[in-house]
Amino acid sequence: MCRLFALTTGGPRVQGSHWLLDSLFSFSEQSRKQPDGTGFGWFSLGDEPVRDRSPIGAFKNEDFAEAAGQVVSHTIVSHVRYGTTGEVDVHNCHPFDIHDRLFAHNGCIRGVDTIDSWLTDVDRAHVEGATDSETAFAFISAEILRVGDTTEGIISAVRRMAAEIPIFSLNFVLAEPRRLWALRYPANCELWVLSPDGGGFGSRRRGARPLDQRADASWVADGDEEIPAWVVASERLDADPDWRLLDPGELLVIADGKAVSQYPFGPPAHHLTLDDLRGVEVSADFRDEDL
Repeated sequence: MCRLFALTTGGPRVQGSHWLLDSLFSFSEQSRKQPDGTGFGWFSLGDEPVRDRSPIGAFKNEDFAEAAGQVVSHTIVSHVRYGTTGEVDVHNCHPFDIHDRLFAHNGCIRGVDTIDSWLTDVDRAHVEGATDSETAFAFISAEILRVGDTTEGIISAVRRMAAEIPIFSLNFVLAEPRRLWALRYPANCELWVLSPDGGGFGSRRRGARPLDQRADASWVADGDEEIPAWVVASERLDADPDWRLLDPGELLVIADGKAVSQYPFGPPAHHLTLDDLRGVEVSADFRDEDL
C-alpha cells in the first residue's frame, strides 16, 4: 500500500532526513514496495506550500534524497505511492495542494463520481490528476471553506463520505503551516504517531547524505541538532517503543505544540473489506505478508 509521513515542530524549521533516509525502516526503503511515485512537501519561509513530486520510487530518486536532506520547514509531508486509480504520472503523486494546504492519503475509496458531483466547478478546478485521493481532498477543502474551520470541515466531509460512499481506508494527513491533522479511518490500515516526549524529532542542520553512504550506520552529519517534533507515519520508522497506533476513527489534531484526539466518526455505512477489493486494490493496500 502507499505510505504516509508527516512531521511538525510547531515552530522551528528542521529537516526530515533522519526519518526519510536514515532511520531503521526509512521512508526511502519502504518505497521499494511502493514504486509508483514519490512526493515531498513543505512550507517556505513565507509559509507557502511547496512540493517536489515524481512518478519514480523514492529509493532511486536522487531529487527526493536531496530535498529530504536539504529542505528545512516547521511542517513536512511526504508520500510514496502504489497506485490504485490514475496512471503513474506526476499529477497523481501526493501530496496535493489546495488552498495552501498539503494532503496525502493512504487507502482506497470508491464512489469518486459521487464525490465529484458534490463539487462546484470552482472546487473541481483544483484537481489536476485522476485519483480518488485528490477528489476526496477537493471535497474536504470545499467543506473547510464552507464551514470556516479546518477541523470542523474535515469532520463534515468525512462524515458525508462515510455515509454515502464505500470506504476501505481513508487514512490521511493534512497540513497547514505549523499545524497537522492525521486521521485513521476505519481500522483496515495502520497510522502511527511518535510524540516529542517519546522520541519524535527533526534535525536542525543535517546535510544531505551522499547516496553511497546512506546505508552506512556509522555516518554522522556535523552540526546535527535534534529539535522535538511530532512524527506521523503509516508504519513505525524505527524500533522506538513509544510509537502509538492511532485508534480506528481517531482524528489527531496537532497545533500550538499540543496534540488533541477527537473521535467524531461512526463506522462507514459501506465498509469495504479485503474480499470486496479487486486484485489491483489488494496488491496496493497490503504487502504479501499481510494477506
